[in-house]
Amino acid sequence: MVINGSDLNSSAPDPSDAALYRPPWVTTTLGCFLIFTIVVDILGNLLVIFSVYRNKKLRNAGNIFVVSLAVADLVVAIYPYPLVLTSIFHNGWNLGSVHCQISGFLMGVSVIGSIFNITGIAINRYCYICHSLKYDKLYSDKNSVCYVMLIWLLTVVAIVPNLFVGSLQYDPRVYSCTFEQSASSAYTIAVVFFHFILPIMIVTYCYLRIWILVIQVRRRVKPDNRPKITPHDVRNFVTMFVVFVLFAVCWAPLNFIGLAVAIKPEVVVPLIPEWLFVASYFMAYFNSCLNAIVYGVLNQNFRREYKRIVVSVCTARIFFQDSSNDAGERLKSKPSPLMTNNNQVKVDSV
Repeated sequence: MVINGSDLNSSAPDPSDAALYRPPWVTTTLGCFLIFTIVVDILGNLLVIFSVYRNKKLRNAGNIFVVSLAVADLVVAIYPYPLVLTSIFHNGWNLGSVHCQISGFLMGVSVIGSIFNITGIAINRYCYICHSLKYDKLYSDKNSVCYVMLIWLLTVVAIVPNLFVGSLQYDPRVYSCTFEQSASSAYTIAVVFFHFILPIMIVTYCYLRIWILVIQVRRRVKPDNRPKITPHDVRNFVTMFVVFVLFAVCWAPLNFIGLAVAIKPEVVVPLIPEWLFVASYFMAYFNSCLNAIVYGVLNQNFRREYKRIVVSVCTARIFFQDSSNDAGERLKSKPSPLMTNNNQVKVDSV
């Protein structure tokens, strides 16, 4: 959850009135950093979505949550980040209060949607590895879709209170319309706990149990009749574990700053340098473009499908060919030669 480190008792000015004067190199650096984040976010997460759509090996219950996480990351790159970029180069918000409210709302949807999806992925991996006999029943196609819908419902429910407490405001330090703890310290503490600390605790528990089981299986502590954990399962688990760690690392500084400010604002606020707050914010922004890179580096199926999609795009054939798996299956099931008049006639696959 995005947390703002400003004074709790300050009244927020109109977004268009707030501006900071910084050296040109600062705004240029922040702008270039955000442009890079937007480009990699959009291209990378579109690759993730297309990969799952095209490749049958990737279309499984677990990757439904991966696609949902990619959508959460895309949300900020399509709308809020470009508006932040505009305010950076205009040294202030000049898009009006309506866009400010929408931008802040979608920013929150993306952040909370991401942590809830990461939690859903961890629970999915835990059930797959630690309770494999019940997994197919728990994560049927229908159930998996319901889980994803529940995640997004909870995400919206978690964001709606901000519309009533007036916490969506423009912060000139980070050029963003975002969440600030202007309601109360109790509200801010509740937000950090339920939208960051509690999900992190759940995910940590799930992955800790998985690690313990993997170690036990490798050391043959568990009985042989237990379903085996394949190297492919371990690689998938490691991939999603890295996604979780990167999210926690990128978002922890901002959340703990907010938590400290909420507990003792009069003491903590003067101690937080502006550069630290800005760096924490943009590090959190950067997380939205990392997941697609992690999949490409650590998951062989995603990496191969990335290459196929890029080649298809470069040859302008992405919308005119069937999925790579379908084509491969047709090649494998190539019809045998037909016999007519004692002569063999080869029939090529389409």
